[in-house]
Amino acid sequence: MRRLAVGAALAVLAASGGIAQTAAMTDAAPPAAADPHIWLEDKDGSAALAWIEAENKRTLARLEADPRFTTFNEEALAIAAADDRIPMPELIDGRIMNMWRDKAHPQGIWRWTSEADYAGPAPRWTTLIDLDALSRAEGKKWVWKGVTCRQPDEKSCLVALSEGGEDATELREFDLVTGRFVDGGFVLPASKQNADWIDADTLIVSRDWGAGTLTKSGYPFVAKIVKRGQPLSAAQEVYRGTAEDIGVWPFVAVDGRGNRAVVITRAKTFFTSENFLWDGAEARRIAMPDKADIKGLVDGQLIVRVSEPWGAIPEGALASLPLDAARIGEGTPTLIFAPGPRQSVERDNIRVTGNAVIAAIYDNVRGRAMAFRRAGDGWRATTLALPDNLSVDLVATDLRHDRGFLTVSGFTTPTRLMAFDLAEDAAPRTVKALPARFDATGLAVDQIEAVSSDGTKIPYFVVHRAGAATDGATPTLMTAYGGFEVSMTPYYSGVTGKLWLERGGAFVLANIRGGGEFGPAWHEAGRKTKRQLIFDDFAAVARDLSRRGITRADRLGIFGGSNGGLLMGVELTQHPELWGAVTIQVPLLDMLRYEGIAAGASWVDEYGSIANPDERAFLARISPYHVLRRDGRYPEPYIWTTTKDDRVGPQHARKFAARMKEFGLPYMFYEDTAGGHSGDADIAQGARLQALQTVYLAQKLMPAAGQ
Repeated sequence: MRRLAVGAALAVLAASGGIAQTAAMTDAAPPAAADPHIWLEDKDGSAALAWIEAENKRTLARLEADPRFTTFNEEALAIAAADDRIPMPELIDGRIMNMWRDKAHPQGIWRWTSEADYAGPAPRWTTLIDLDALSRAEGKKWVWKGVTCRQPDEKSCLVALSEGGEDATELREFDLVTGRFVDGGFVLPASKQNADWIDADTLIVSRDWGAGTLTKSGYPFVAKIVKRGQPLSAAQEVYRGTAEDIGVWPFVAVDGRGNRAVVITRAKTFFTSENFLWDGAEARRIAMPDKADIKGLVDGQLIVRVSEPWGAIPEGALASLPLDAARIGEGTPTLIFAPGPRQSVERDNIRVTGNAVIAAIYDNVRGRAMAFRRAGDGWRATTLALPDNLSVDLVATDLRHDRGFLTVSGFTTPTRLMAFDLAEDAAPRTVKALPARFDATGLAVDQIEAVSSDGTKIPYFVVHRAGAATDGATPTLMTAYGGFEVSMTPYYSGVTGKLWLERGGAFVLANIRGGGEFGPAWHEAGRKTKRQLIFDDFAAVARDLSRRGITRADRLGIFGGSNGGLLMGVELTQHPELWGAVTIQVPLLDMLRYEGIAAGASWVDEYGSIANPDERAFLARISPYHVLRRDGRYPEPYIWTTTKDDRVGPQHARKFAARMKEFGLPYMFYEDTAGGHSGDADIAQGARLQALQTVYLAQKLMPAAGQ
């Protein structure tokens, strides 16, 4: 998931620093048959859609009527569609590829230019796929979901297209030589699926093959070989998991020396998996821990990031395993890099080049990039010369060489795209820089620590006016995620800066437990029945902001999506006295039925299951849908979701809003009909959602006189 719930007695408890649990928390919840809003789980049912239409009309009448809406929408759209954005590169076939959206192409064009041209101020682009034109021609709203190109020649690619933004995609073969979809080429109909190239005429694919091939989470558990010109019904099965798994995902790793590994990952839970190498005849399990991810292949070595100890390799470290040994189920790992106690190797920020590994390493939530090359039986590390105290994100690498691109950015530092070549000693050079999207003059960024309920220090960043009065009057937005070992690091947001910071507001990013900011242990500390610590961490930051006079409850608004949406729902219901506004985005909220909604069953290893009595009791105590009180005094939340979300599903948001309505509690609800889990089917939709949310937050937190 790459994102957002009375009175004097509770205020006294919050001030004491204890774990606040409202009297509404119970160990049991009504059975489904007693749920008066169960009908809203019919995602596309006519009754549910009619209810949504009425709710949207009520919400939009208020938000769009606000005189600030038009300004916010125009400003957000101008930033999203600006021609001077950085066209983020992919390195494919010796060319620079880019997916680009603007006002003329709101759904986007996939295009290319030469490396030499890209380095200039005005590259000449050639369009390969125009999604807007394709959508018009085919009567569907196609959303780009990326490409998988054949290695090492990179002449053919599988293009992933989603209708309306769902996770389910259709895969089509595209020829980079002719610049066209291949007539009679590979076409895999829409499914939650994964495919990669064995050779020019062969794919390895996991997808919905028919009855009995999907897990309870809705993902495929059967991998097959698909030959060119062959119907899917004739595909050869090469691996089968079970319906109890999360899913089975194949991929092909290639290195700069021509080594190739066909890997099949059987995800038993969200965090544990078995990895296999398929040799053309059988799939043999790799001797590696269940909590480990294969990140690529370098110099005949599988690159692995571990979340549990592996012999002498500590958790959170990078290691390598010889491919030849792995093929026969053997091998001893070699340490590449072990992070310190306040460091982390970002699990999803590791890439390989032709002869090296490059990883984003965070030290107290401040980024740097390190490259690792083979040296004898070990690895030699080099730290890239980058600006200090910024976030680092790896954008693209080249398997034919040791080159690539990365970005650096910070809350008040616009994103810079930098090129690196590990074969040279030169520092990475800036290729393109994003112009400032808001006036950051006078803004300061502070990193502070709050103390949580168990004494743990929780770091957080505050972006605010330098020298601002500490009278608690500053309208402040706060966010976090707190789950799945996903780190929240400093980032440049033109929209937040323009719509909020320029207007005198402050912004807070909290690095609460459940994330990966300090490695696997930071995540593990809040998993399953330990999750209350995550919620306590967030509340502790809010209290610390008030104690320091940075803001106060009636000026503090919070927002988060997906797992962060669950966080917002819990903070609304557990600590209503701490917030003036709560935005709950594409959330999980019914934690006693989440396993049966969309892909919910895949997250049992994060949240726990109602099949386990202890875990069910905990979920009942924190489930926002079930602990909401008819007599509760909550700030009016803004809840939004999308009909096309097939990951979390819109059912949670709908039911929570319906329960608030049932109890006569104030709320706002909006459901967009497109956009999937990310809510960005096109740039106009994304800007509009930002504008609607900012109007709500401004209404709650910013005095009208200040506008």
